[in-house]
Amino acid sequence: MQAMDTKTEHIECLIIGSGPAGYTAAIYAARANLKPVMYQGIQPGGQLTITTDVENYPGYPDGIQGPDMMVDFERQAKRMGADIRYGLATKVDFSACPMKILIDEEKWVSADAIIIATGASAKWLGLESEKRLNGYGVSACAVCDGFFFRGKEVCIVGAGDTAAEEALYLSKLCKVVHMFVRKDVMKASKIMQKRVLETENIKVYWNTEVEEIVGEMKTESVRVINNKTGEKTIIPVSAYFVAIGHQPNSEIFKGWLDMDEAGYIKTLPGSTKTNIEGVFAAGDVQDKIYRQAVTAAGSGCMAALDAERFLSMLEHPVPSDHFSAITQNGQQ
Repeated sequence: MQAMDTKTEHIECLIIGSGPAGYTAAIYAARANLKPVMYQGIQPGGQLTITTDVENYPGYPDGIQGPDMMVDFERQAKRMGADIRYGLATKVDFSACPMKILIDEEKWVSADAIIIATGASAKWLGLESEKRLNGYGVSACAVCDGFFFRGKEVCIVGAGDTAAEEALYLSKLCKVVHMFVRKDVMKASKIMQKRVLETENIKVYWNTEVEEIVGEMKTESVRVINNKTGEKTIIPVSAYFVAIGHQPNSEIFKGWLDMDEAGYIKTLPGSTKTNIEGVFAAGDVQDKIYRQAVTAAGSGCMAALDAERFLSMLEHPVPSDHFSAITQNGQQ
């Protein structure tokens, strides 16, 4: 391995980012005696820290508040022996092993294996009321939170396949789904548009933008404007869902790791391996399809197991003549 500056802290297994993926990776890595160090990132606990009730994660029969759930995850990881620290990875150098990571623009650390669990951030319209009422009827995940508004009138902002899918999901739970589309066409696929338009309790508003979410302690209505006529309307709703996409938190890895056009880190099918040996990606930073806490946790487990195997190979490399010996013995 490349010699490092003696002042650079060396870490066997580094986890960048927290949330269900990062904490689960920490739990498994610690149990495997990999001495994992986690830097929690700008939002310790990830998106669940801005979520209220979580009722779809196994093991919590009465449900749990998102922040409380992340406290449980963190406590368990610490009990297993994970070293959990505040700090943000701001730059990486994956040109050699051990790899280098800059923390908070000031401290370099090195690592033999790295698990990236930096997650993704929902895109918002940028309204003050989106922040103020987040978790109180404002959500970026209909699958996560739609259940709480059964039989209610809700609204959704977006025009792509994700918005269409979430509108259809909500239509099975809610009395009416008001869908606001900024233009006079939808970006969703033709089949998804057809399904939305044929669903009786989905009401589509064309050329419509949300100006404000109205409510003091909870979402009570939305004020929308028709951007063609200028007409403004107040529509009573119990929940506001935004579905205009997510942005993976992968910026510092660009130029090093293979990503898709949206910035999601690509992993080898059936694994968490990236294009660089020893670097693994788990959770929403590599998952643009499911984006659920339970799937993130599952991929965190996979990443820790992949990292454990990788580190084992570093410690006990298979001799080059091993495979030739197997071939000579006629084994496959």
